[in-house]
Amino acid sequence: MRATLRAVEFRQMKWTKALATLEFFFDCSSPWTYLAFARVEAVAERTGATIEWRPILVGGVFNAVNESVYEARANPHPVKGRYYVKDLRDWARYCGVEIGQPPVFPVRSVDAMRAAIVAQDEGKLPAFAWATFRSYWGELKDISQPEVLEEICNEVGLDWNMVNQRIKEENVKGRLRANTEEVIARGGFGSPTMFVNKTDMYFGNDRLPLVEAALANG
Repeated sequence: MRATLRAVEFRQMKWTKALATLEFFFDCSSPWTYLAFARVEAVAERTGATIEWRPILVGGVFNAVNESVYEARANPHPVKGRYYVKDLRDWARYCGVEIGQPPVFPVRSVDAMRAAIVAQDEGKLPAFAWATFRSYWGELKDISQPEVLEEICNEVGLDWNMVNQRIKEENVKGRLRANTEEVIARGGFGSPTMFVNKTDMYFGNDRLPLVEAALANG
């Protein structure tokens, strides 16, 4: 009888674990988000979690709840600034990605993130986001430009003409805006912002080990 109960409990634990969800609110214009993106799918695979991709406009988040970011960019602390560059390089090496210094930073990412909404509809969001991150941070291309977005779409098998038309639709604009407003309303203040099972919030690339522990605990 005890063995049967243990078997039932074990199946219930596996079922609970499989139901764990991770909402990943992100903007491809953030280098720290690129670092998290490079590892988050492996975290989900190890824990049996399902990822819900949530494209946002991080500029909209900063404008609403984190305007100090702009002051820090305009007047960076020289000592902290030097360490920031080293820290980013160390993390990039650890995560196995290439992160350079794009000539256009910050970049206007609105069209890229609207395109991410379209890619999501087409079942190609992770591939599109990967290609966008690499294009901007690895190849140092201006992802605000249509010709760059066209290259990215071609790389992942998306019809650029369709994407270019859809990113102008009110539905697509509204969904990106809604994601951005939602993460603000739920306490987010930047990218990446992650929620485990809807209520447990984590911010930043370096919080992924905590995210993984929370997902593993169901």
